[in-house]
Parts: sequence; structure tokens; C-alpha cells
Amino acid sequence: MNTSVRKGLSFARRMHVPRSVGMGIGFFAVAAALYPSHPPIWVWVVMVLHGYGWPHLAYLLAKLSKQPYKAERRNLMYDSLAGGFWAGAMGLSPLASVTALSMMAMNNIAAGGPRLFLLGSVAQVVGGLVAYGIFVPELFPDISQIQIYACLPMLVIYPMAIGLVCYRVAVKLSKSKKALEKLSTTDSLTGLMNHGAWKDLLRVEFSNCQTIKRQNSVALIDIDHFKTINDTYGHIIGDNVLKQLSGALTASLRETDLAGRYGGDEFCVILPDTTLAQANDILERLRRTVHDHAHTALPDLRLSLSIGIAAYGPHLTDAGMWLHEADMALYAAKSTGRNRVNSAPPGMRACGSLAFE
Repeated sequence: MNTSVRKGLSFARRMHVPRSVGMGIGFFAVAAALYPSHPPIWVWVVMVLHGYGWPHLAYLLAKLSKQPYKAERRNLMYDSLAGGFWAGAMGLSPLASVTALSMMAMNNIAAGGPRLFLLGSVAQVVGGLVAYGIFVPELFPDISQIQIYACLPMLVIYPMAIGLVCYRVAVKLSKSKKALEKLSTTDSLTGLMNHGAWKDLLRVEFSNCQTIKRQNSVALIDIDHFKTINDTYGHIIGDNVLKQLSGALTASLRETDLAGRYGGDEFCVILPDTTLAQANDILERLRRTVHDHAHTALPDLRLSLSIGIAAYGPHLTDAGMWLHEADMALYAAKSTGRNRVNSAPPGMRACGSLAFE
């Protein structure tokens, strides 16, 4: 089923409830206004069929259509035409007519905006003229007490039904928005934050460190000889290694730590409220866990990590400089044998900063 059909069916389902409620309780408003004129029996039959049969027929027509969205918009025009017809048959009884036509106008605006509202208004006028030509009723008859009571459910219950539909749509939109936001900030392979999202958080953490002087550390993690793993075992195994490391990161770090995939085989972590020594202990445990892990399917495959850590310090002028210190510490870990955690000396001066676009 393509997207347009799904959306059309969803639209038809949303309209089914308010149409059923509106037509069902609207029947009483129309009946109370027409009763004094003693209409023929066929009018009562049509009213009953329209009030309690049409909502379900309209949904069925949209459901069976190859273009359910267009079918449902046609149904709304039929609603407007019928609403105008009953208003004309009532002689434009002020309370019942205004109640019914305004509710249908609200439907049209909610479903299709000003254009559908204008089309619906034209349909209402046409329906009203046809009914007036058939019945020639007294125009603007007096409003009886029973008409007031008959219109109260329409004025109270129908807006509640529309409000419920709108609330459900708002909830779905909110969930969809959150899902899209998560997709835009999540690395599809590992489930961790992606490069851009993690850097955005690093800027926030750097600003917090400057403002409230909190301790904070940042780390870059590299899988040793990852290219060799890909070349030897294939990219599928390489992807599994990346997933395993992301799982190990999630299990080893605290809930407050912010892990992401920096790119390729490199990962990144922000460790809030953490000294350099504490960060070193946390990441050393991670390094040992990964190194000691044995793969049952591939006993020859052993992983090791090189990790560089840098603590926030007042000498840092921006988040890029802070990240550059961690990168230099990682470079030192890799150049001195790999499979180790290396910390940037406190207060070290980075000769540059990583591009932080």
C-alpha cells in the first residue's frame, strides 16, 4: 500500500467518528425544526438514513476507493450539500440551521482549509436552494423550546468529538516529530548519537563548564587496526564489531555520560562532573572489558582500544580546542603502542583546534 493511500485511509478513519457523532445528534436538531411543518413520511426516512446510515456508507466509499483521500473530500462536499438541503427544508430556522451549517463549516476548514470551506459553502447554498424549491417552507420560523433542547447536544457533544480527534492527531504528530528528531541525531548502525548531535552537546557542555566551572572530561576512542579487521573478516563482521563496542560503551558508562560515534571506527564520550583521574578509571575499565572479551565464533579476533582523554580547563577557548586535546592524547596512545588510555596533561596548550563545523 503506497503512502498516499495510507494517508487517505487514515484521513477517512479520522472523519468517521465526528461524522457519526455529528449526524447522529444532528438528526434530533433537524427533526425538532421540521416537526411543526408535518413533513411526509419519505422525509423522515431520508433523515434517518442520512443521520445513521450515511456516516458508515461514506467511510465505506472512501475505504473502497483507489484514492481514499479524494473520496473523503467528496464525502465532505456531500455533507455540505445535505446540510444545506436540511437547512433549506427547515426554512433556515435560525438556531438549527446555524448550528448544523457552522459545524459542517468547521469540518471543512479543519480538513481542507479556506478552499474546502468555500467549496462547502457553495454546496450548502445549492442544497438549500434545492430544498426550498421542493418544500417552499416558511422562512426563519420561530424557535421553539424543544428546538433549543434538541440543538444542545450538537453544541456540546460535537465540539468535544472534534476536539478528541484533533487531540489524537496532535499526539501522533508529537510522536512522529520525536521519532524524526531521534533519527536525525542517531547513528543508524550503532544507535549512539551521530557526529553532529554529539558535537552540539559538546558545545553545550563547554558552555556549562565556562559558566558554572564544573569538572568535565571528553574522550576519543579508536578501535585498533580496524581496517585489518574489515580486510580479514569482511565488512559485516566489521559492522558487528562497531555494534559490540557501542553496546560495551552503553554498559560501561554512567547514565549521565554522553556517547556518540565520531566517524568510521572512532567513538566519542563526554563525561560530565568527572575529573581526569575518574575519566581514566572509567575508560580503562572499558578498554579491559573489550580486550578481554573472546568471540566464540571467531576466536582469533581480539579487539583493543586506544583512548585519548582531555579534561576541561580554563585555558581552553572553545569546544574545538578541547576536542583537539583529546585527539592529541589519542594520537599519543596510538603512537606509543596502542591498546591503552592516554590523558592530555592538565593545562596543555593545543596548537590548533579540530574543525568544528
